[in-house]
Amino acid sequence: MMKIGLETESYHIFFQNRRMNIFDFIERTAQLGCDGVEINIINDLNLHPEFGTLESAEPHYLKAVRRAIEERNLYCEIDTRFTALPDIKKAIYIANFLGADVIRTYMFRLGTYDLSKLPQVIDNLKQAVPLLKANRIKLAVENHEEETADELISVIEAVNSPWVGAHLDIGNGMMAWEDPITTCKKLAPYTVSTHFKDHLVTMHNDTPVVCGVPLTEGSIDLEECFKIIVEDSMVTRVNLESCFPYCSAFKRPEGTGGWTGGFSGPFAIKEPPFDKAKVLPLDYYYPSKISPELLEEMLVRQDEGVKKSVVEMHRLRDKFAKPLQVLEQSVL
Repeated sequence: MMKIGLETESYHIFFQNRRMNIFDFIERTAQLGCDGVEINIINDLNLHPEFGTLESAEPHYLKAVRRAIEERNLYCEIDTRFTALPDIKKAIYIANFLGADVIRTYMFRLGTYDLSKLPQVIDNLKQAVPLLKANRIKLAVENHEEETADELISVIEAVNSPWVGAHLDIGNGMMAWEDPITTCKKLAPYTVSTHFKDHLVTMHNDTPVVCGVPLTEGSIDLEECFKIIVEDSMVTRVNLESCFPYCSAFKRPEGTGGWTGGFSGPFAIKEPPFDKAKVLPLDYYYPSKISPELLEEMLVRQDEGVKKSVVEMHRLRDKFAKPLQVLEQSVL
């Protein structure tokens, strides 16, 4: 059956402000009725500088994390960044301890997309293949706000290994002016892991930006995207990454990803999810830097958003990916 996972980024404000640790997150994931965790090991405010939402890479600590995951019958994936061999080795080390069989990464630091560096990225990924194969771990390279689906596919095809595939983020292509349905259709055959989310376009002063919102509150055709993942990919898991509250500027010129309809359809400009008098969209990510009151409000809204999104994930699964035994019963 299709399993539903939850990415730690969905609770990024809780982690940033020490309202949640990885053990709390694992328990929350199980309470929400999800089937797995995707653990982000990238540094952020108040997180570990090397291991992100994990507090250590000491064996006794990682074994305790794995025990917490396995006691709740959850699967585990790892979320890292960049393609240099030391970065991949670190992620493989942690993945082995936690029992993760997929590692997500992306190619460039946010806002620094450079086509001239792709040959080095491809070489890095080829060097990683023997390690991935030896450890039976797949590497999923994400379309991370700058890349179009075609650009990512060119990298995956150049590496040409079953151990390196795509990490399909259904919303990130919007920052490169790519319709989420186009992103899904193109990347699904290459996909080994996912981020499922919802986005809308809103205004930060006079600048249009892409804003994460809870599922069903944005402009992405979630049903069509979920259906494409089920029908056109081989994945058995869909990970919810509820990037709320979060906003990002467009990273590529209009039309780069093939969308030529301007601010219409999935790119229609809508009202922001928070009062602009309190906070502007590009300032959502670190509410503690604005005021204690805003922090508390956003903590509540983030938790409510995750709960709402998980309910929608289960609805989509029930509609498009019913477990085999349900189909068998209906036939009988």
